[in-house]
Amino acid sequence: MNYIFYFLIVISIIVGAINGRLDAVVNSILSGAELSVKVAFSLIGIMAFWLGMMKIADKCGLITIIAKLIKPITKKLFNEIPEDSPAIGDIAMSFSANAFGLTNAATPIGIKAMEELQTHNKDKNSASNAMCMFLAMNTAGFQLIPATVIAVLISIGYKNPTEIIAPTLLVTSIAFVSAIVLAKIFQNFWQTQQTVSLQDKQTSDGGENSVN
Repeated sequence: MNYIFYFLIVISIIVGAINGRLDAVVNSILSGAELSVKVAFSLIGIMAFWLGMMKIADKCGLITIIAKLIKPITKKLFNEIPEDSPAIGDIAMSFSANAFGLTNAATPIGIKAMEELQTHNKDKNSASNAMCMFLAMNTAGFQLIPATVIAVLISIGYKNPTEIIAPTLLVTSIAFVSAIVLAKIFQNFWQTQQTVSLQDKQTSDGGENSVN
């Protein structure tokens, strides 16, 4: 990706120099850099607010309540992990962060959830079905309120930034459901790790017996 952006910048400068509009290219670079800083600073407030809300929800036990509410769903989707696993709470927090459009906040929570899922993974060298399901759900990024996008639209002076909520909810809902359905379908094409582990154990035992 770095090479692609470098290539685009170089090509822009070369084309601008050939057309005699190098000054316009330089001005665009400077104005774009200035706008990126403004957008970044404008995100601080809304990110701090929602991250604080997530922290309060965690401290007051709201995340635990959410985890209990979605327990029937997580039990079906993540049937490889115990019902009392800490991963369920982390998945609930990640889902909540994504639902409020806090994709940056959802990243460290998602990593923590993956670490918890790895503890239940029978084959440490490959992803379990639960890990693949969580990755698919997290990538689809279901959003009730796209807070980050709204903040960006406000920072650039968009007149009605909240009109993005309805189409975002529709698109992310379709993507979210599709990700779950496809993950469940593809799980049927591979054996569960438990079956693979038993076969590997039988193979290794047979090899040891033949050597003896």
